[in-house]
Amino acid sequence: MGDLRVRVDRALEEFVEEEIAELLALDGELAPVAEQIRISVAGGKRIRPAFCYWGWRASGQPDTDAMVRAAAALELVHTAAIVHDDIIDRSPLRRGQATAHERLGDGLAIMIGDLLMAWAGQLFHGSGLPRAFLARAVPLWTAMGRELVAGECLEILRTGCAPDLARSLAIVRFKTGSYTVERPLQIGAVLGGADPSTMNALAAYARPLGEAFQLRDDLLGVFGDPAQTGKSPLDDLIGRKPTALLALTLTKASEQDRRQLHDLLDGPIRLADAAALREVMQRAGAPAGVRQMIDERAETARAALREARLVPDAARALTRLICEVTTDGSIHR
Repeated sequence: MGDLRVRVDRALEEFVEEEIAELLALDGELAPVAEQIRISVAGGKRIRPAFCYWGWRASGQPDTDAMVRAAAALELVHTAAIVHDDIIDRSPLRRGQATAHERLGDGLAIMIGDLLMAWAGQLFHGSGLPRAFLARAVPLWTAMGRELVAGECLEILRTGCAPDLARSLAIVRFKTGSYTVERPLQIGAVLGGADPSTMNALAAYARPLGEAFQLRDDLLGVFGDPAQTGKSPLDDLIGRKPTALLALTLTKASEQDRRQLHDLLDGPIRLADAAALREVMQRAGAPAGVRQMIDERAETARAALREARLVPDAARALTRLICEVTTDGSIHR
């Protein structure tokens, strides 16, 4: 898995530097934009390329550099999404560094996100895979973009509404679960010409795991250690995001705690307020409830793998990825 990350990093660096050279050839004044692109692309666990690559291998295809480049394109989709997401959430930090909009302002950050999304398609279609293979993946690539935008829009539309666990999980499925696990895995498998039984097995694995990943992310957003998450623990609370964590808290909390929660959420949130909010959530048992939801979905994904007839290397890698996207070692307890 580590070797795959190194190869994805190398593919991204080569592609991005080539594109930055073309960008700077237009005008040297674009240097701050180029530097921010480098910062935005650097770091990360390369989860989405890993799922895409192992979808390809699960279809029975061999390792190829062309597939690594195609998979790396999924990281540019993710990078574009988080640049835009940080603007919407007014997040000051990402991976321990100032976000694009904090450094350059909203306008340039929006342009950087747009450019990265365009580059994702360019890297994917210029990966070196046969055009007939790439054409098979176009409907899934389109669906991934549609679902990503739909999830972000639903989160904005539902922020401030009455908490509803089912509606929160719908956002989870679209906003992150789809473009993190399900669609990358499917894209890789379709590129490799996977048969219907393999596609069905991968879907049974990917859907619950995608939900588990975002539920874990929501938990980290409030209870995570900023030194490890690289993000402010106030972002989700300040944004009043309609997460499953918040929905469970408001459902299970005592009347007194619900009133306190509403009072805290109605005003500006500071670090002391965040600590009080976490205490309310803990008393309601919401973090444990979310952790249980994560564990249940992880087990569903494991069960799907046990029933699938995948090549051994792919089965082992996909099993390891379950642990990687559901563990919560950076959560304060």
